[in-house]
Amino acid sequence: MVESVQPAIRYERDAEGIVTLTMDLPGRSTNVINEAFANALAATLDRLEQEKDTLVGVLLTSAKPTFLAGADLEALLALQDPAQAFQQAEQFKTLLRRLETLGRPVVAVINGTALGGGLELALACHRRIVRDDPSIRLGFPEVTLGLIPGGGGITRLVRLLGLQEAYPYLIEGRQLSPREALQAGIVHELAESSEALLEKARAWIRSRPDPTQPWDRPDYRMPGGDPRHPRMFQLLAAAPAMLRKQTWGNYPAPAAILSAAVEGALVTFDAASRIESRYFARVATGPVAKNMIQTFWFQLNEINRGRSRPSHVPPTETKKVGVLGAGLMGHGIAYVTALAGMEVVLKDVSREKAEAGKHRIARLLDERVAKGRLTPEEKQAVLDRIQTTDRSEDLSGCDLVIEAVFENRKVKAQVIREIEPLLPGNAVFGSNTSTLPITSLAAYAQRPRQFVGIHFFSPVHRMRLVELIRGRQTSDEALAKAFDYVRKIGKTPIVVNDSRGFYTSRVFGAYLNEGLALLAEGQHPRAIEVAGRQAGMPIGPLAVADEVGLQLMQHIREQTEQDLAAEGKTLPPHPAYQVLDVMVRQHNRLGKTYGAGFYEYPKDGPKYLWPELRRLFPPQGTTLSQQEMIDRLLFIQALETVRCLEEGVLSSVADANVGSVLGWGFAPFYGGTLQFINAYGLGRFVARAEVLAERYGKRFAPPERLREMARRGEAFV
Repeated sequence: MVESVQPAIRYERDAEGIVTLTMDLPGRSTNVINEAFANALAATLDRLEQEKDTLVGVLLTSAKPTFLAGADLEALLALQDPAQAFQQAEQFKTLLRRLETLGRPVVAVINGTALGGGLELALACHRRIVRDDPSIRLGFPEVTLGLIPGGGGITRLVRLLGLQEAYPYLIEGRQLSPREALQAGIVHELAESSEALLEKARAWIRSRPDPTQPWDRPDYRMPGGDPRHPRMFQLLAAAPAMLRKQTWGNYPAPAAILSAAVEGALVTFDAASRIESRYFARVATGPVAKNMIQTFWFQLNEINRGRSRPSHVPPTETKKVGVLGAGLMGHGIAYVTALAGMEVVLKDVSREKAEAGKHRIARLLDERVAKGRLTPEEKQAVLDRIQTTDRSEDLSGCDLVIEAVFENRKVKAQVIREIEPLLPGNAVFGSNTSTLPITSLAAYAQRPRQFVGIHFFSPVHRMRLVELIRGRQTSDEALAKAFDYVRKIGKTPIVVNDSRGFYTSRVFGAYLNEGLALLAEGQHPRAIEVAGRQAGMPIGPLAVADEVGLQLMQHIREQTEQDLAAEGKTLPPHPAYQVLDVMVRQHNRLGKTYGAGFYEYPKDGPKYLWPELRRLFPPQGTTLSQQEMIDRLLFIQALETVRCLEEGVLSSVADANVGSVLGWGFAPFYGGTLQFINAYGLGRFVARAEVLAERYGKRFAPPERLREMARRGEAFV
């Protein structure tokens, strides 16, 4: 007989005296830790404690596909008072402490994903058994949202595994499969089915185990030693410096995790738990957590659920994809497509080049096999789905074709004219161009309504974003098919309207150009690079320009000049162009691929800045502060994003923020280019932009839309 203590947790006791608690929060697709759940858990614990003398043990499981997700992020986003955050963390921890000190064995029967608070609840159980399903994930991903585990996760994991072993799981936010969690020592046992889970849990309880946690036993010693151990002391002495090297001081959560772990390891369990709560309260109510939760949870989920997809178009199924060009981008697109289960025709100008692309795909698959993510048989199945060819006719059965040839208008025009007429009438043609307007490319097609931009980022297999560009004639059906294809390959699509450079290349280009402008002014190259990293970018602007290729940047500029000239327009001058002319035309420094750019690339050592840069671009009397350079690098990106929104290139704040972080790595701790403005404050931002415009030019002038929003006290939502 099932009796309900609270709607969120069902209570069932069998004849043996084993109680099964089934979490089933009403009105939610997943169980989350909110007020209703906490109240239900408190009432359930009251009953367990009252019936303790007649209980044999407790099983804790879920009625939903997931075991238990973390805290309710809507409530966390609204949380502003650190004292309130501390109190809430302590109240939940009190419940978990009551569970693990019940005096009866408690088993976490983990039949679905347990992340964050879900794993914290499981760690408060005496045994953890997980269904052996590779889709299940366990871990502490809080740091990826600017948070730290606040329900005892740091305190318990450090006591379970030791400081050194627990540290990467807490700091990196890595999500583990059940087998990885078993190997790490986070769970005790796997079961092949949900039925086997319950059988193993009951069998363990019948064995009459000691119902106390390891850290509550008198003989407990921390694995690997506590911070006073000589070996651990040496490791911990270097840890803050190593952490700062990784984060540049921009992310408070990793530093808070390290502090809570080390300080907590020196005191009792209860004191360590309070220390963890204090750090949690500070981080959870800080601006970085707010920025990251807003973008990486709410806005990202909004996009992935199809906010920008034409809602009236039924779901589409892509079965066979043609990829034109087997080079850097083409083989990557073919790889992710075949990996997602679709047939691929990989075409290049020769069969040998197409086969070379497939060989690179095989090497990527070998990496997955080596990591245990694919079996050799699965690898071969992926390769079998890829047909290489040099014949255009082999693309005739494709319902989607993506060209990934060189970023040259004439080359792309030739490919479009050759291939598009061979496709079925309902097929969609996609261009992987990063800068050329889609409407102008669609002019070479016979069916411009079925032409769409599908802009991948390099390396394709790692980058999560795909920018979909709607040309003036692109139909809703073509856009929907591209959107559904991108979701099928496991990536995040943003949708933008046609423009030169679209959104991502346009704003990313502004970052690169501003870095080159600083060099043209005579700022020290190393200081420029450091400013880029301090600003939160993945690498400095000179290094990333080398990665893109100075020759390609020069080509894009020249192509733009030609296109604008045909329209009777001119490209506005920019100080970056002087730098490109000197590097490419005068000194043949073409970028990393050619072994020479802003950096030297010795074969037997790490890259280093080309010493001649200081001679070619000497100091001009004014050495800028690091903060001045940081502001220029960040503001130019944010301002260009506002212009994209003002011009209708962007249609949503979510696309802007998610696109900036996933597309080119805009400072994640700010939550994206528009969230950066929100966090800075629109009034302050406009005032600072006006100062920058006065000093460095009208490219920093705040758009009228931004001025008007600041006057009204609005924000980007």
